[in-house]
Amino acid sequence: MEKRSFGRMNRQVGVVGLGAWQLGADWGDVSEADAHQTLQAAVDAGVTFIDTADVYGDGRSEQIIGSFIKDKPQLTVATKMGRRVAQEFANYNLDNFRAWNDRSRANLGVDTLDLVQLHCPPTAVFSSDAVYDALDTLVEEKRIKAYGVSVEKVDEALAAIARPGTASVQIILNAFRLKPLEQVLPAAAEAGVGIIARVPLASGLLSGRYDEHTTFADDDHRNFNRHGEAFDVGETFSGVDFATGLEAVKRLRPLAPEGFTMAQFALRWVLDQAGVTVVIPGARNPEQAKGNAAVAGLPPLSDEAQAGVRAVYDELIRPQVHGKW
Repeated sequence: MEKRSFGRMNRQVGVVGLGAWQLGADWGDVSEADAHQTLQAAVDAGVTFIDTADVYGDGRSEQIIGSFIKDKPQLTVATKMGRRVAQEFANYNLDNFRAWNDRSRANLGVDTLDLVQLHCPPTAVFSSDAVYDALDTLVEEKRIKAYGVSVEKVDEALAAIARPGTASVQIILNAFRLKPLEQVLPAAAEAGVGIIARVPLASGLLSGRYDEHTTFADDDHRNFNRHGEAFDVGETFSGVDFATGLEAVKRLRPLAPEGFTMAQFALRWVLDQAGVTVVIPGARNPEQAKGNAAVAGLPPLSDEAQAGVRAVYDELIRPQVHGKW
């Protein structure tokens, strides 16, 4: 698999990673056995980057990954912190960071965490000198090797990129979210900051597997967070109205080259964007993990396909999402 670099981390990873939210919670039930099989299939297909968070299943995702990664030094595991407490600026302090890191280190079974990301904290956190000083201290104490941020908004990403210690920015980037292409990706590339592209399939909408009759389980965020009831609505279907998303996928489908699934087309679009380091689609079973990883070996999309994505975005999606994040 092609590898790309986190410049400030001096580390390379396979361009297709694995997002592990679904191994913890909020996507319906995934057994531990299924999770291990999915992780193994991803690694066998060339995946070297796994993204999780301490809040996914309140540590379940980290624990499953921790039991899997023993004797696998080739893997880079990124976790996130900060969503297990009230989203108040005062909670983002060194004492809490140490406690959160220690819990994640125990869950993952490691002495030093590869990469820890602030998990979509309050906007004020991104401009706080004290926060970055605390993160630098965690590196000095060898609790973590590097730190980054996961953001909802473009302005938050730009604030973090301007800080010299920021190694990565995780941001929603897919055919329904083009705004990061304007400033975030160029700024990150210039600074040597890695871009982790999350929600690349818009919570599965861009897989092309859903229609107006599709339903989701009660414990699936695609059911309970349709309107932002539990967390930022942008994390569910990228903030796009479900019916509008279905229409957009209908128009995008003819752009997929012969031999591409709709999901592979959507993932290849992300990989083709200059500045992307790794894309982290989730997978609930080995077949999905292998299909996602195979995208790394597919050819880039044509200029015509890229233009087609932008045209659909401009007509259907831009009015709903572009000004919000």
